Amino acid sequence: MIVACACFVHPIPFKFLLMNMHTWWLFVTATFFISAAPGPNMLLILSQSVRFSIRAAVWGALGCLSALLLMQIASAAGLGVLLRSAPGVFDVLRWGGALYLAYLGYRIFRAPVTAPENIDLPLATPGAPAPWVLYKTGFVTAASNPKALLFSAAFFPQFLDPALPQLPQFGILLGSFVVIETSWYMVYALGGRKLAVHLKQVSVLKIFNRITGAAFVGFAALMAGMKA
Repeated sequence: MIVACACFVHPIPFKFLLMNMHTWWLFVTATFFISAAPGPNMLLILSQSVRFSIRAAVWGALGCLSALLLMQIASAAGLGVLLRSAPGVFDVLRWGGALYLAYLGYRIFRAPVTAPENIDLPLATPGAPAPWVLYKTGFVTAASNPKALLFSAAFFPQFLDPALPQLPQFGILLGSFVVIETSWYMVYALGGRKLAVHLKQVSVLKIFNRITGAAFVGFAALMAGMKA
């Protein structure tokens, strides 16, 4: 954003800064709508915010973001190409990810529910997992989808100009992705807190857990059926 604003203030071509401005805006627009989609990562953050607190959701978001960054760096290093050329490896990762999402859905579906006295539960309360547990859950949830590697390998190169240095361009795209993805995580976390105000009754919380757990099982089924 700072770079973009600087381009409006000073008549310096964006290409001078190692990235074509039109291409960057296309990337930002596409990433904005892709990140907004309510996939497993966003659903997890929403669920953690509703069930525990915004702070709990932040730890889950950090886990998701860490996994996505590692996967995008790995795709840039050629791992996405490896998965495309080795269907057996892709299938192992795909089934492992599907089983984890199904397990996570089962845990949320069967999670015990108690009526919270304070809607903004701190992480120290007995009902909230430790920060590293929340981080790990977010990390594994994001990393369990091998399709993200293939997507990164196919998506990022479309916005790289072969006539310009590749590493600075990739750094700009990765930094832009982090800002957009993090912003949507916060939107879902804040939305979960707003939703939690209406979920004080045990019966309603239980229904929310059932729906969320079933959604994760649905994502697991979709992952099990996808192809490289």
